[in-house]
Amino acid sequence: MSQPAATAIEPLAVRRLSLSDLPQVMAIERRSFSTPWSLAMFGLEVSKPSGISLAALHGQRLVGYLVCSRYADVWHVMNVAVDLDLRRRGIGTALLAALFERADRPGERYTLEVRPSNASAVAMYERLGFAAAGHRKGYYHDNREDALIMGRELDR
Repeated sequence: MSQPAATAIEPLAVRRLSLSDLPQVMAIERRSFSTPWSLAMFGLEVSKPSGISLAALHGQRLVGYLVCSRYADVWHVMNVAVDLDLRRRGIGTALLAALFERADRPGERYTLEVRPSNASAVAMYERLGFAAAGHRKGYYHDNREDALIMGRELDR
């Protein structure tokens, strides 16, 4: 049974993620994932001119981030995380809304992988227009859990 969402965190600002944000990103990443990205992986993604990497801030504190890369004709949402103490307060939704503000065009497509066991993330993605599009067997290295592939496509 899902828990009700906590009160939204205000004020929340979303801006481009910078290399100087990476120490705060790494702290959230390590608490959020059993197989966290490395600092080098974040550095590479943040430096790509074709990608969109965003930081959510509450005051001066980085409370969440999103990394999205452009591959041919599709945006791939690669990493979204919110500080453990602040989840279910609209931060992930705000990050994705900011991504869509920057990238949405008629016919634009997005894809992502998510753990099916992460029901709150799956529900958030569905609320934002993503739909299940398949599975990747044994995708997650820590426990060999399959990934749920989700996609979002805008009308042309």
